[in-house]
Amino acid sequence: MAAKDEPVVIKKYANRRLYNTGTSTYVTLEDLAEMVKRGEDFSVQDAKTGEDITHPVLTQIIFELENKDGQNMLPIPFLRQLIAFYGDQMQMIVPSFLEQSMIAFSKEQERFREQMKSPMDMMKLTTPMKAIEEQTRRNMEMFQNAMRMFTPFPAAGSVAPAAGAPEPARKDGAEGTEAPEKSDDLQELKEQIAAMQRKLDRMS
Repeated sequence: MAAKDEPVVIKKYANRRLYNTGTSTYVTLEDLAEMVKRGEDFSVQDAKTGEDITHPVLTQIIFELENKDGQNMLPIPFLRQLIAFYGDQMQMIVPSFLEQSMIAFSKEQERFREQMKSPMDMMKLTTPMKAIEEQTRRNMEMFQNAMRMFTPFPAAGSVAPAAGAPEPARKDGAEGTEAPEKSDDLQELKEQIAAMQRKLDRMS
């Protein structure tokens, strides 16, 4: 039995059966989905190797739910954009952005539920939609702030050197200015971030 402050261990066997060590019973993906909805923390381990396979199992749950009639929650444009980020230099930012976005949305969900309880709100949907739009705007700002961490250098020509300031010496001791190392890589990264910024502007 796991301690109360520790996630329940779910073991997955070679026959694809899932065993809940907390309740000593076999469970299904639907049971795990219900545990997530109840806020019960768990980790899934390969029964033979002990490898943590929580991520692929949760992904499989989402796949199963998305294939149920009328439960498509992930829009096609979102899926296309998500796929496009794999292998991209911006891939490292996406998980944190999505995680923080969902955390922020979860904090606001009770307010959204209250606003949608009234039949009038359900008919109008004006206030909830405005709240969602505001939350989306905040998420976009958060993503943009994260992107700025990858653009610490001003654009070329945006900052002029102070009058009378000495030019940096070259590594060989000669006077003059040396181009930054890997300037091509930096420029390519800036161009990709600029393209991402244009996408964000269109999304917002």
